[in-house]
Amino acid sequence: MSARAFGLSAMVLSLALAAPAFADQKLPAEQQSKVEEVLKKQGFTTWKEIELDDGMIEVDDAIDANGKKSDLKLDPKTLEIVKRKAE
Repeated sequence: MSARAFGLSAMVLSLALAAPAFADQKLPAEQQSKVEEVLKKQGFTTWKEIELDDGMIEVDDAIDANGKKSDLKLDPKTLEIVKRKAE
């Protein structure tokens, strides 16, 4: 393999590995507020992070009134909790 081909392969590989780091996106402030309102109505008191990832809203480390911690996925259109994974 030539040095040029090796360098190109290394660059492509590094970009492929770095891409997942940019997948998560912050929500617009208005949508963030709506998600927080939904979480509070569902009995959650705190959470670590809210972001858009792979087309779903993800909430990390949401803690409910009983102290149980869960990761949540919400539908971005309806804001309905569609998945809850206890930690």
